[in-house]
Amino acid sequence: MDSVRSDGGTARAKLPTAIKILIAGGFGAGKTTMVGSVSETRPLRTEETLTDRGVGVDDLSGVEEKKTTTVAMDFGRISIGDAHVLYLFGTPGQERFWFVWDELALGALGAVVIADTRRLADCFPSVDYFERRGTPFIVAVNCFEGARRYDLEEIRMALDLGPATPVVLCDARQRESSKNVLVTLVQHAISTRTQEPIAG
Repeated sequence: MDSVRSDGGTARAKLPTAIKILIAGGFGAGKTTMVGSVSETRPLRTEETLTDRGVGVDDLSGVEEKKTTTVAMDFGRISIGDAHVLYLFGTPGQERFWFVWDELALGALGAVVIADTRRLADCFPSVDYFERRGTPFIVAVNCFEGARRYDLEEIRMALDLGPATPVVLCDARQRESSKNVLVTLVQHAISTRTQEPIAG
């Protein structure tokens, strides 16, 4: 978009800087919920109803009430003033859709791995994936009602995370809680990148 300058010419309006963030984790951990709670626009969702064809394929233990699943991605957006826009991409949690991850991960600043303490092992593949790629990530423990509470250090040890990887509690349904998770990730990603050695 062009704007008129004081000298009568035109100046091209500066576009905001795009920042890409992934929201990952196991099946039913709260990825779609987090994107929806924090997006300033109506999020794009690619959810489909779970059917009998998933029996024996999808493990619903601990999330028996879940009726839908993401088959491609969730997408949301948050503006930070006029200078930056966060684009949120929720990854599919089931193994048969993991082929989508490589495309979604291209150009990402970092990732949030959502952990569900009822099915903590389900977030191992996400942790392993981002560790292998060298993508900065944090772990956000989604506090489901009725789920057992653990100390953050217990979760860190269970996931074999180094001391530099932040682990935080959250409620993916709450906008402010989800915003705090994203702020923690951005701060961690910036800190990680500024500490990287300069190739020479």
